[in-house]
Amino acid sequence: MSRIAAIFALLLAGPLALGAPVLAQTNHAGHDAPTAAVQPTPNQAASRKILYYRNPMGLPDTSPAPKKDSMGMDYIPVYEGEIAAPTETPPQKSAPSRKILYYRNPMGLPDTSPVPKKDPMGMDYAPVYEGEDTASGVVTLSSDKIQKLGVRTDVAARRTIFRQVQAVGTVQLDERRLFVVAPKFEAWIENLLVDTTGAPVRQGQALMEVYSPELVLAQQEYLVARRTGGSNDLAEASLQRLRNLDVPEEEIDRLRKTGKASRTLTYRAPAGGVVLEKAAVKGMRFMPGETLYRIADLSNVWLIADVFEQDLNFVKQGQQADVTVNSLPGKVFTGKVGFVYPTLTAESRTGKVRIELPNADGLLKPNLYATVHLSADAGAMAELVVPESALLDNGKRQAVLVEIGEGRYEPREVKAGARNDGYIQINAGLKEGERVVVRANFLIDSESNLRAALGAFGGGQHQHQ
Repeated sequence: MSRIAAIFALLLAGPLALGAPVLAQTNHAGHDAPTAAVQPTPNQAASRKILYYRNPMGLPDTSPAPKKDSMGMDYIPVYEGEIAAPTETPPQKSAPSRKILYYRNPMGLPDTSPVPKKDPMGMDYAPVYEGEDTASGVVTLSSDKIQKLGVRTDVAARRTIFRQVQAVGTVQLDERRLFVVAPKFEAWIENLLVDTTGAPVRQGQALMEVYSPELVLAQQEYLVARRTGGSNDLAEASLQRLRNLDVPEEEIDRLRKTGKASRTLTYRAPAGGVVLEKAAVKGMRFMPGETLYRIADLSNVWLIADVFEQDLNFVKQGQQADVTVNSLPGKVFTGKVGFVYPTLTAESRTGKVRIELPNADGLLKPNLYATVHLSADAGAMAELVVPESALLDNGKRQAVLVEIGEGRYEPREVKAGARNDGYIQINAGLKEGERVVVRANFLIDSESNLRAALGAFGGGQHQHQ
């Protein structure tokens, strides 16, 4: 009967004995029976020293100070003299020769703690020991952390950088191929041979037949001087007068050969092209210098493009340009930059660039809208470049993370230049052959990290990384 009572007592003590060592005691009948370890009373607990606090769920997690777990349960105190449960792990003490200054965020975020703690993902904060390099802004990562963060580096090397410049503009006449028909004498138009605007003309083609009393008088003076046997100077002066009035040389030769004055003069086109304007009308009288025709040679045209001021420095005379127009989809015209105008339009902050385009087929017409693409060489020599993803830019400062040793990265201020094809030019702050971080999404994924890194080398308040 006494053994049954002992077993019953053991069952009642079972919940208290869970997780505690089983001690042997003897009942009044002389038999051994297992019972639970006796928990300290509140008065006893107050007089005993607390070593640490253990996880209430028996996880291998301890704390030197009271705290709660993720479910809000209090950590359980472990008193001096108690035996820890098998699942508990006593707190590890740091080596006496190394003092822990603080604990840093395991993901490299600018967050520190004076005591051990975990981040929202359950990762332990890493201890930073006395003597470690923390004041210079150097980021130190273990090989495991480098793999977890996906850190990748690349070498700063030299290569030629090209910048793609795009602008819009309009097709305009080549001013050097624009001609005006404005006779130097007074006359009447007796016959109009080219009488429509837009008509194509060839150089030397007859435009009109005119009657000018001044031209007839100059011819007669020459014939009189020749017939009377007078001075050759007088005859030559009469011919020179005709030349000064733009009488063609073939007309002067005809006068010499035939010895007869012509009543009318055939006026010819000074150049080939198309008639842009025609003021001449049959029977009209015109005065010296009056414009009768405007003829343009469209075999070569200009494209006047408006280039934004930040791109003007990359546009040089002689550069090749590719031009497209909406009215001719799929067709690309190739020309060269002929001139960069020295002025800037204040309202649009653009500068004008003249691109010369051959137009033998006449497809490019004045006032057509066009888009121009320029491949601008940022430098005649190869420049030091890094991948664009390596640059940290907060709008005021630019920096890169330089690998200075295995697992050690230093933020360094640089001056960036032209960008193209995934690379960016570095004008200062970096040397050829140095390795820079080009991929570290978790390390530099927030604006706060960027500010912390820049502040570390720019004289600002240091943030531990």
